[in-house]
Amino acid sequence: MPFTTTWQVRFADVDPAGIVFYPRYLEMLNGAVEDWFATDLGVSFRQMHMVERFGVPTVKLDVTFLSPSELGDVLTIGITPSQVGRSSCTFTALFSAEGRDRLRAEVVLVCMDLDEHVSCAWPESVRERMLAAMAET
Repeated sequence: MPFTTTWQVRFADVDPAGIVFYPRYLEMLNGAVEDWFATDLGVSFRQMHMVERFGVPTVKLDVTFLSPSELGDVLTIGITPSQVGRSSCTFTALFSAEGRDRLRAEVVLVCMDLDEHVSCAWPESVRERMLAAMAET
């Protein structure tokens, strides 16, 4: 099963047409990744960035907008990892609501040493949890 979290579409998320302004989806995606790390992978962004000094920048992003989302929609965002390397993770994010898929994204994150600004190996506990999540799908 993928990791899931939800996002309620707020007034600040929509454009004058009343649908989600496309860059806001990327902010929602980043929030879902933050939830995934804290809830399923065992490390909060605060712990990761402020204490352990690693980050997870997005290095590749392929987004397909499938159906508009409107003010008040409650989006379910699912994250399903498909490939885990030494320092990278590829996953699919699927946004859906009311039985309709709204957005699908293929994302690659890289584990980065925040002091040296180079890629580094995933902490073993994080990598193990990513692999376990991948095996469940």
